[in-house]
Amino acid sequence: MSNEYHTPVMLGEAIEGLAIRPEFTYVDVTFGGGGHSRAIMERLGPEGRLYAFDQDEDARQNAIDDPRFTLIGENFRYLKNYLRLYGVRQVNGVLADLGVSSHQFDVAERGFSTRFDGELDLRMDRRGDTTARDLVNSLDEEGLARILKLYGELPNAKQMAKAMVRARSEKEIVTTGDLKEAVGRHLPRGMENKYLAMLFQALRIEVNGELEALREMLVQAAELLTVGGRLVVISYHSLEDRLVKNFMRSGNFEGVVEKDFYGNPLSPLRQLVSTAATAEEVAMNGRARSARLRVAEKLAIRN
Repeated sequence: MSNEYHTPVMLGEAIEGLAIRPEFTYVDVTFGGGGHSRAIMERLGPEGRLYAFDQDEDARQNAIDDPRFTLIGENFRYLKNYLRLYGVRQVNGVLADLGVSSHQFDVAERGFSTRFDGELDLRMDRRGDTTARDLVNSLDEEGLARILKLYGELPNAKQMAKAMVRARSEKEIVTTGDLKEAVGRHLPRGMENKYLAMLFQALRIEVNGELEALREMLVQAAELLTVGGRLVVISYHSLEDRLVKNFMRSGNFEGVVEKDFYGNPLSPLRQLVSTAATAEEVAMNGRARSARLRVAEKLAIRN
């Protein structure tokens, strides 16, 4: 089931990065198809525990039937609060495989893929109020352009926003096909798929508040980790990776390393690993092409 749902990216590197001990407690904040979680469970002993988060109700079908495993059906931005409900105040490792699961791309009505003509939805949590359809039909031209530029890094964000506003004045943009048609003449020849991917990424990040949720999760993960605990994050685009890199380096999202009176860095973490997927993995799993894995270790607080 889980392999069909989603093939985990950089599985071996992620598990190695966690440096799993059988008796320790871990969190997989992006459960999805459960590939990473199953690999963690295989290395846990009777005392070990794994808590997993996933806001997508479809992921629940992959839940692991094991008393050492708990699946929490919420956004990882609520990491600390939900772990506290289970009496967990410290963990030894946190794993985050960011982005969209293969399953979400493959279900046409979710609207994540440019391959299908489906509902323009893009919600990872279908309990959410706002869809991509709502955005493209309600935001003004300036607001749309800002999102496309900021989250999609589209060079022609203004022209695309103008085209969307023009198209919706004639009829509502309802499906992914409607959106592709609206911006069609602004897709450079030979780069249509790339520009569409950037467009859909921008809308998806806005709909799901992804970058703000990532910031909140990273801060909470650093607080939850025991000294020597590991934070492992796999990101898929520069916006995510920049936040992860800066936070691991400095403990903030600007990447500015603050120092104490003696010149020691005040970051709670130290980055140990930064690597891309191997050519062999990319050949087998296209999603790995843009993946960047980073591993950091929690440092002791200096007095």
